[in-house]
Amino acid sequence: MPVQYSDLGVLASHEWTRKKASLFDVSHMLQTSWVGKDRVKFIESLIVADVQSLPTGSSTLSVFTNAAGGIIDDTVVNNRSSDALYVVSNAGCAEKDLAHIRKHLVDFQNKGGDVDVKIIEDMSLVAIQGPKSATIVSALAGSGDNGLKDFKFMSGREMEMKGIPVYISRCGYTGEDGFEISVPHSEVVNLSKLLLENSEVRLAGLAVRDSLRLEAGLCLYGNDLDETVTPVEAGLTWTIGQRRRIEGGFLGANKILSQIGKGAAVSRRRIGLLVDGAPARDHVDIISPVDGKVVGVVTSGCPSPVLKKNIAMGYVASGFHKVGTELQVKVRGKVQKAVVVKLPFVQHNYYRG
Repeated sequence: MPVQYSDLGVLASHEWTRKKASLFDVSHMLQTSWVGKDRVKFIESLIVADVQSLPTGSSTLSVFTNAAGGIIDDTVVNNRSSDALYVVSNAGCAEKDLAHIRKHLVDFQNKGGDVDVKIIEDMSLVAIQGPKSATIVSALAGSGDNGLKDFKFMSGREMEMKGIPVYISRCGYTGEDGFEISVPHSEVVNLSKLLLENSEVRLAGLAVRDSLRLEAGLCLYGNDLDETVTPVEAGLTWTIGQRRRIEGGFLGANKILSQIGKGAAVSRRRIGLLVDGAPARDHVDIISPVDGKVVGVVTSGCPSPVLKKNIAMGYVASGFHKVGTELQVKVRGKVQKAVVVKLPFVQHNYYRG
């Protein structure tokens, strides 16, 4: 995916996505299929989600964890059918994700587990995002059983778009309504052209994807998440299914579950900040205005085209994470005011029916 396309600047592309629809080429993402009668048991040993309770056709955000409770990667798991899970993970983590999965897969299989994990190598992935997405997709999919009837956020289904077979999921990384479409390599250009024939669709690149996800309060692996951060510290406790909180059974469960509940000890928390002055980018120190001590670090930051203010996410020591807490950031040697605000910065517009 390019940083941006020549026909629209980053700001214009961001605003276009919030008002109309943008098409992103996300074919670099890792798509895998998990099969075998023990596929749910195996994946639940590696992630925190309650996949067992996931209805067919439904998806959930989850995280792969390590033995210390840190996040190896974030991922979306879809219970695609009665015999397969469809999993999408980050391209930048593909090599280490596969090594981690295969290591545990061999152990699981050697103990008699019936499961296999296959890379989906013949499918591209594109995402259309924005409030006009449903109308645009519907025009290509038609109505009836092949259309978008009863198609809610975080669900997926097989369908055809102008005769092109796809697996389409209603999700995305912008905070807007939208779809991720897994399509055969041989048809991805044709499908993209069909989508772009609509005057309300424009191509969008990596830079606008980053500003959109940050306004939506969504994490970027490598910035806001890494192998030292637990799901609880990252504000992703909601991804841990209730059954999993009782039973555990995933890597790092003892550490992660000890951080949940009244009085639990959590040393740091992910926060959102509104920042005065220049934008606070990743690695900028977050400071207590009371004594000038460093209490955290910015992990992502940029100007918000919607709010017309500078926004940032980061981690601070517990006690400094409450909404309304006044802090400071040090940008290029200059101390600037900042205040903790509730995430997301911009309201999500997911379609929930």
